[in-house]
Amino acid sequence: MANTKRTSPRVRALGAELREYRESAGMTVRDVSMRLGGHHSKIARLETGHTPPTPEMVVALLTTYGASESERDRLATMARDATDESNWIKPKTRSVNQDLTTLIEFERTATSIIDVSPIMIPGPLQTADYARAVMAGGTPPEELEAQVTMRVGRRDVLTRRNAPQLYSYIGEWALREPIGSAEIMADQLRHLIKMAELDNVTMRVVPSRTGYWTPAHAGHFLLFEFAKAAPVVHVEHLRSDAFLSSPGEIEAYHDAATNLRDVAMSPEDSAELIASIATELEDNQK
Repeated sequence: MANTKRTSPRVRALGAELREYRESAGMTVRDVSMRLGGHHSKIARLETGHTPPTPEMVVALLTTYGASESERDRLATMARDATDESNWIKPKTRSVNQDLTTLIEFERTATSIIDVSPIMIPGPLQTADYARAVMAGGTPPEELEAQVTMRVGRRDVLTRRNAPQLYSYIGEWALREPIGSAEIMADQLRHLIKMAELDNVTMRVVPSRTGYWTPAHAGHFLLFEFAKAAPVVHVEHLRSDAFLSSPGEIEAYHDAATNLRDVAMSPEDSAELIASIATELEDNQK
C-alpha cells in the first residue's frame, strides 16, 4: 500500500464539498481568508482534508458562500462526525452532484484506482450516450444533461498530468448488455478500446461462464490509493454509498483484486474480445 496514514473519508468528503461551494461562489481561498480572518492556507487545509473543520467553521464558510440553511445544517452535522475513522455509510441524496462530489474527489487525488465493474461500464470510461441511457430512468429530464456532463467529465482525470493508474476489471456481461441501443453500445466499446491505449489504463475482462465464483460476482467496487493518505474502498448500493477505510476491509479488497488479476483475461485478449463484440453489434445493424 502506498501510505498508511489514516484520514477519515468523512473529513476529505466534507473538504471537497466546501471547496465546491467556494468555487461556485466565485471566491478564492484568499478571498475567504480576508472575509473570515486567518491565513488562506488554513482554508486550503480544510478543503484537502488535512484539517477537520469544526461545525462552527463550516457554518461560517457556508454563510460566506451563500449556501442555504438546510445545506449549512447538513454539512455542520457531517462535521460533528468527520473525525470518526470507522467505515462510513453515506445515504444517497436527491442530488447526483452531491453523491458524485466525494467520488470525484477521491478520483482526483488518487495515485491508483482499481475499478471492478461486473455489470456496467465504469463511470470514468463511459461515453455521453451510454451515460445518458444509464441515467435516463432515474434522473429528472431537466437535470439529465447536466448530470451526463458531470459524469462524462470524470474521464478527464485519466488524461491530465500526473493522472492515476487505472486498473479496470470489466465483466463480460457488461460488454454484451446493449444499454441504450446496439449503436450506442458499439460506440461505447470502441471508446473502451481507445481508452485502453492510454499508458495509465490497464483494462481486463472478467469472462462469463467460467463455472466458478470470483470476487466480481460480489458486485462493483473501487479501491483508491493515495500518496498522502491511506486507501479507501467505495461500494455503491441502491440507496447508499459505503466508504470503507478500516485496515481489515482494505486488505480484503486488495485480496479480491489479486484474485481477479489471476482469473481475468490479459489486456491484449480483452481488447480483442471488446473489438469483436463491437463488430458483432455493428454488423447486426447493417
